[in-house]
Amino acid sequence: MRKLLLVAVAAALPLVAAGCGEKPTVTVYKQGQYQGKPDKQPWDNEQFKGDKVAWEKALKARNVGQNEYERVAAH
Repeated sequence: MRKLLLVAVAAALPLVAAGCGEKPTVTVYKQGQYQGKPDKQPWDNEQFKGDKVAWEKALKARNVGQNEYERVAAH
């Protein structure tokens, strides 16, 4: 029994020790300026070519297609 406990503690020790380390973090915010990639608007892509109205229309059409009440009433 004592040998089994010793083996279990020996097996658990590396797992416990692995959690003690701290990885360095990359700071993407420095002195009031965001250093990451700039965000784009969702309608700035090949499909909509910057047309916000077309993007909103496609989004509404997609939402209607995912609404079960609308889909059942249409059939």
